[in-house]
Amino acid sequence: MQVPFLDLKIQYKSIKNEIDPAIQNILDNTAFVLGKAVSDFETEFAHEHAVKHCLGVSSGTDGNHLALWALGVKAGDEVIVPANTFIATAWGATLCGATPVFVDCEPGSYNIDPNKVEAAITKKTKAIVAVHLYGQPADLDPLKEIAAKHKILLVEDCAQSHFAEYKGRRVGGLSDAASFSFYPGKNLGAYGEGGAVTTNNDEVAKIVKMLRDHGAVQKYNHEILGHNYRMEGIQGAVLGVKLKHLNKWTNGRRNVAQKYNELLKKTDAITLPKEMSYAKHVYHLFVIKVNNGGSQKRDELAQYLNSKGISTGLHYPIPLHLQPCFRNLGYKKGQFPVTESLAETGISLPMYPEITDEQIGYVCESINQFFAK
Repeated sequence: MQVPFLDLKIQYKSIKNEIDPAIQNILDNTAFVLGKAVSDFETEFAHEHAVKHCLGVSSGTDGNHLALWALGVKAGDEVIVPANTFIATAWGATLCGATPVFVDCEPGSYNIDPNKVEAAITKKTKAIVAVHLYGQPADLDPLKEIAAKHKILLVEDCAQSHFAEYKGRRVGGLSDAASFSFYPGKNLGAYGEGGAVTTNNDEVAKIVKMLRDHGAVQKYNHEILGHNYRMEGIQGAVLGVKLKHLNKWTNGRRNVAQKYNELLKKTDAITLPKEMSYAKHVYHLFVIKVNNGGSQKRDELAQYLNSKGISTGLHYPIPLHLQPCFRNLGYKKGQFPVTESLAETGISLPMYPEITDEQIGYVCESINQFFAK
């Protein structure tokens, strides 16, 4: 049996009769950059996340940059970032000229550990970025308290957490600003690159709107320095169609996670992901940890599953503080043990709403067979 890590073809086929006319409409009207399809999507996405403003942009990475840039992060500032995340989170700081300051993650949620944040704050700290990793919201209330106490900003990175909830409220409007990614493999994915910035702050929204379009409010009238971070019309059209299905797909992901948990709960050799009491997890990724044997055992499991036709992923095998590009920051191995343990022993199982019960059973049976050897 073949079990891909992700199957975008099966999703496309299920909505082809909606997607194809939406794209054709963009072609017929030649509305290739921004335009009505993008603005309609922005309105609906903001409504779904109960946030005042949504600005479509060219990628999630660009959203990370714009959120901090619009909030005034600049050269000489420091931005606190979890060590356990994709590197695009850190680019938000570096593209502003700021320095990322890394913090370890919690062992339960794998998100930034609020108990480690305050010790990382200095006079140069301008913002904390809370990543809702794998689809589970970070614990925002203690982070809000810390940010308020030190008069610094709080930003959400929601790249993996569309429709996720923190204490009954959807992410994206629970901080000064938030960024989303619509990379094709995300829970809500475009057919190319795409992203968004959301905020309840009118002034921040105004600045983001200018920054994404060469610093202009009107064409050829450039009020501030900016960039070209505009969303394409085709991506807005695709996302507008797919947004209507996201509740169903989210429930599908949660059902897949429930089945994995049920079939693997007696497998003592692994640690299953934990849904925190304050969170509604949307399972962009389903990451298990191999309890003994370190990276060698994890890699052997990945190779075994691959031999059985099962594709897996590694998120993320080199933590940010150990990346070569950040060598100048002086971090050492052993500094963030929770993050490093996950990097060495974590493995992501196939996760998408359309995966079948037979495929899930095959994955779990194969994992159990591996550890029974």
